[in-house]
Amino acid sequence: MMRMMMDQVESKRSCEFCPLKREGSFCCLSPEAARDFEAIKFSATYPTGTTLFQEREQTRGVYLLCAGKVKLTMSSSGGKTLILRLSKPGEMLGLMAAISNGAYEATAETLEPSRAAFIRQEDFSRFIFHYPEVYQSLIRQSTAQYSAACEQIRTIALTGSSREKLARLLLLWSNDGRETAEGYKMCVPLTHEQIAECVGSTRETVTRTLSEFKTKHLVTLRGATMLIPDRNALAAVSGD
Repeated sequence: MMRMMMDQVESKRSCEFCPLKREGSFCCLSPEAARDFEAIKFSATYPTGTTLFQEREQTRGVYLLCAGKVKLTMSSSGGKTLILRLSKPGEMLGLMAAISNGAYEATAETLEPSRAAFIRQEDFSRFIFHYPEVYQSLIRQSTAQYSAACEQIRTIALTGSSREKLARLLLLWSNDGRETAEGYKMCVPLTHEQIAECVGSTRETVTRTLSEFKTKHLVTLRGATMLIPDRNALAAVSGD
């Protein structure tokens, strides 16, 4: 059951001036479709640690992440957790379950205060049926999520050591970072234990490996900010 911990419901918040519209996300709709989308969405802000939906729960609808970060996880019967990916603003959460009218394939939990628009399953189905123009955007979203899942499989199953897995993960995250004179700078809002859940390792191993990377000047940590001075040097460690 979703934990209803909304700070503030904003069902009439308009998408018209959202900066994500410039990035070609699902938000880019025709005027008519945009008006109908406004009528079926319910926007809200969620505090850190809010579960939007849970793995194996029957779909209730989709969430369009407008601001913040959400982690998507899968868990085993033994309690082991794997973080599949970190979702970014503009991403549709629960999309595959909504399209198939099945169960959510993962659990979605906010990593920081976030804002998302919720669209009920029946409204979403009617909307995409009435506006075939949105299919192209849905295909882009689905393809990106599939690619991320494939990359996760490569990292977990096809990469040898924990050092290689962690290096590969940091390189992947750096793609969304900012290039500066010092190197690639990015925000990593995860604990060492959560990073371990991304690569199928342990917190102790991640802490030890990050310490090694810092000693070898492969990464620099400043709070939640990580800097990669030389991506080629880190790529050599990843085995790529």
